[in-house]
Order: sequence, then C-alpha cells, then structure tokens
Amino acid sequence: MKIAIINGPNLNLLGKRETDIYGNKPFETYMEELKALFPTVDFHYYQSNVEGELINEIQRLGYDYDGIVLNAAGYTHTSVAIGDAIAAIKTPVVEVHISNVHSREDFRKLSHVSGKSVGSIFGLGLRGYEFAVRWLMDRK
Repeated sequence: MKIAIINGPNLNLLGKRETDIYGNKPFETYMEELKALFPTVDFHYYQSNVEGELINEIQRLGYDYDGIVLNAAGYTHTSVAIGDAIAAIKTPVVEVHISNVHSREDFRKLSHVSGKSVGSIFGLGLRGYEFAVRWLMDRK
C-alpha cells in the first residue's frame, strides 16, 4: 500500500515552533515512528511552504497512490486551489491538523480542504496522522 503524507507551510518547523501547540518533536522523527508502526506501507513524505508546489504534488500522486494524508496548514483556510486539486484527483485524501483548529482563531474554522476530503482529523496531535493512515489501510 502506498500512502503519501503531504505537509504544508511552517510544518518544517515542528519541534521548534509554538511547542505549546504543536509539540517538540520534529516531523522527520515522527515519520520514522510511523514507518515502524506500519512496516507494510510504502510511505512518501513531502513538505513545502509554497502553495503551488503542494498542488503539484497532490496532482502528481493523485492517481497512483492508495491514499494521501494532507495537512495543508495555513493554506487550509485560504487556498481554494488546494481544495480544487483534491477534487480533481482519484486518490482519497484525509485532512489532518495537529491542533484543534475549531478552538483557535475564527479564520481557522474555514477549510477549503474538508469538503473535498474523505474525512478530517483535528486536534489529536501527531497521532492524527496515525489514525488517518490506519483508516486508509482499513478501507482497502
């Protein structure tokens, strides 16, 4: 099974930035934990701070992968184009956010990703990625 994890802007700073919200573990460390937890999954990891690059990656993987776990980060709330990219592909996308975006600023309550995704996970920390992968595996 091939699952891609795509992270958006500022998630390259996990472990350093706002650790009270996002924790103190870099995503690369967590990615190794995911690989150990799911040894039968062929993972692909991609992170970019650039909207167009995220769209290109969604489109590139969107017909060949069994699932995409997407944390579009700040672009969740602003990018109609990322939502459109999800709608254009066949691969199911699970939206993940480390923090509970609904308990934060009002602008974070709008998601251009949720309505195009097969499901959304908010506020469960990095474990949200694990739950998304498990769901994608169970649906196969």
